Amino acid sequence: QVQLVESGGGLVQAGGSLRLSCEASGRKLSSYVMGWFRQAPGKERDVVAAISWREDNTYYADSVKGRFTISRDNAKNTVYLQMNSLKPEDTAVYYCAASYHDNGSSYYTHGYQYDYWGQGTQVTVSS
Repeated sequence: QVQLVESGGGLVQAGGSLRLSCEASGRKLSSYVMGWFRQAPGKERDVVAAISWREDNTYYADSVKGRFTISRDNAKNTVYLQMNSLKPEDTAVYYCAASYHDNGSSYYTHGYQYDYWGQGTQVTVSS
């Protein structure tokens, strides 16, 4: 079992930055694909970014390309999401997710492909 705990959410003005962290326990993340998802009120949960466990491939939703950066520190069992130039439409609960993958250069972009989820952290961007 993998337990994931997100932190770093909060209230920020438009144009500001936040850095989300997701710390894992239970197993080493070195063979796990990691992803960040978000869910706004009344909307479906959508992928924001994903990263392979070799850190050589990343994915970003079009809405966050150039503003968000996903990274990971396997030694610390932690994945990060640096969010810059935040917009009110980025307001959502952000979740991290993990799933084992035998290909170190692959990632998943759909929620059903992930086995483990954190409890979420609220990000609110005011205009």
